[in-house]
Amino acid sequence: MKKEVEVIVYGANQLCPSCIHLPSSKETYEWLEAALKRKYPEQPFTIRYVDFTNPEMDKDKEFSERIVEEDLFYPVVTVEGEIVGEGNPRLKTIYKEMEQYGYEAK
Repeated sequence: MKKEVEVIVYGANQLCPSCIHLPSSKETYEWLEAALKRKYPEQPFTIRYVDFTNPEMDKDKEFSERIVEEDLFYPVVTVEGEIVGEGNPRLKTIYKEMEQYGYEAK
């Protein structure tokens, strides 16, 4: 593994208007965290949930503003700052990005 990556799920308490029948942002975060831990056991990574309507950390504010300005579908999933999914993120795409950083499926 090249380095420990940071995965961030940006979402909001309110469901995305275009994503009515999909899980909430928080549910997506929990599902993604569990899936990544199963796929890459004993391979450390950081995963965080950020409410983009009220980001607590300064480093999340700029991206949170981008979500609003570009009218992105949420949740928005990033790996090392690169968008890898929005609205209904696909595990296959996220796994592919993780493997670019040296993560190996177990």
